[in-house]
Amino acid sequence: MRPMIDSHLDLAYNALGFNRDLFLSVEELNRGEVGMTDGKARGKATVTFPELKRCRVPICVATVLARSGPDIPKRGGVKRVDLDWVTQQVAYAQGQGQLRYYRLLEKQGHLRFITTQRELTAHWQTWLKEPDTTPIGIILSMEGADPIVSPEQAADWFADGLRAVGPAHYGRSHYAYGTATDGPLTEMGVQLLKEFMKIGMILDVTHLSDQSFFNAMDVYEGPMLASHHNCRALVPGDRQLTDEQIRILIQRDAVIGTAFDAWMMYPDWIRTVTQPDVVGIDAAADHMDHICQMAGNTRHCALGTDLDGGFGTEQTPRDLKTITDVHKLEDILAKRGYSSEDIDGIFYGNWLRFFGSALPR
Repeated sequence: MRPMIDSHLDLAYNALGFNRDLFLSVEELNRGEVGMTDGKARGKATVTFPELKRCRVPICVATVLARSGPDIPKRGGVKRVDLDWVTQQVAYAQGQGQLRYYRLLEKQGHLRFITTQRELTAHWQTWLKEPDTTPIGIILSMEGADPIVSPEQAADWFADGLRAVGPAHYGRSHYAYGTATDGPLTEMGVQLLKEFMKIGMILDVTHLSDQSFFNAMDVYEGPMLASHHNCRALVPGDRQLTDEQIRILIQRDAVIGTAFDAWMMYPDWIRTVTQPDVVGIDAAADHMDHICQMAGNTRHCALGTDLDGGFGTEQTPRDLKTITDVHKLEDILAKRGYSSEDIDGIFYGNWLRFFGSALPR
């Protein structure tokens, strides 16, 4: 198996929000959740740290995720105690807790923060020589910017190791409109992106509503990525990128990570009704091929699985039981005529190139 870089894994959210021991095997974790009824994903996990090692993941983008949009108090409190928080101050505290989880694992030798181009190169070279004993490298990202309580505080998060931010998740954040809503960046959102350019924070356009996306293109001039996004031309819905948006990202030299949430891969998916057997991993190759055909090359296509991002195998392709199954794409792409060099780029090379340029020196 090739090395694989995944640009979106909600590891701390899974550990803290679901109270999971991510050092168990996937099988052990799922056995321990048999009978739990507090979430549809219980007993259906696909990602743990041993599984990432087995999957040959030297580096991943690991997230901080805590929402506190302006609609939260109107719901009479939090919607989910593990995700939605009534104020930005509380979301900040939750985000800091997730950050400290990663930092503790770093001190224990399990993870290694990657914050600069030099650290990226050194970690990659070390992993190539000693893959079994090298810690998993993580680039820290934030999904939904509410834990940044003011634009000026972005610098503090950057000093803590944060390197990429998506301004919104689902619904409205304090900075932008996200999936299932539409509207422009807020005044604070414009200020936040300007602050990002000052400090060198990477913009993740994932989950931005259409208006907020195009607004961000007018404001932000730094490096950007779409960490876990698929194509609206193949699967309709505002969670997906339009062809116009893909063209803009290609022009900006961005990289787009293909997501493996089944409803983003199958156009007629009905939540809680459609079963995973309707779609296979080959559907991910369809989205990748669409991007590659638009670009005329494979430079802008990569992996951002979002596995265990609030769902499990009840909402993954039928032939994906753990993250290691993503490697089935190697043969799928090869049979479609992709060269070994192209597949290397999709699995790891494009993210190495992107972060090798976008991270500070």
